[in-house]
Amino acid sequence: MSRPKIPGPVKLIIGIFTKEKGVLKPISSRLTEQFGRLDMVSRWLPFDKTDYYQNEMGSPLFRRMLSFRTLIPRDELVTIKQMTNDLEREYTEGEKRSANIDPGYVSREHVVLATGKNYSHRIYLGAGIYADLTLIYSKGAFKTLPWTYRDYAGKPLIEFLERVRTKYVHDLALV
Repeated sequence: MSRPKIPGPVKLIIGIFTKEKGVLKPISSRLTEQFGRLDMVSRWLPFDKTDYYQNEMGSPLFRRMLSFRTLIPRDELVTIKQMTNDLEREYTEGEKRSANIDPGYVSREHVVLATGKNYSHRIYLGAGIYADLTLIYSKGAFKTLPWTYRDYAGKPLIEFLERVRTKYVHDLALV
């Protein structure tokens, strides 16, 4: 018989993509008020799903990734996604968002993103939120999956997430 065990905490990451780089500062401020200090911030990364979001947000779109210092319980991902959805609505005019805010986490074994969209590989978490297993960590590196978003499969984002994972493993040793 298996014995249920609560898994350890994870490193919160939040991706923000936008055409309007000026919204990053106020959104980042709100996120740090809610989730604490930042550990790492990526440089601006090109965003590779422009066609999907072009009508709503325009183009070109750019992504910035944030990593937070405080580790979180995995089951807070639903609440965090609800909060980021509310924040997105504050930066929406009519049906057009200025920013898309995607929370997730890095653990030793994988990267998981939260989404409101169901798909065959996504697991329902509750309150309309699904977990998207985006990358797995194997043999010393993150590996993509058949459904991994192209930008998450790209070298710049994987390198950033590997630095986040290294910091996370270091942080776990301090807990």
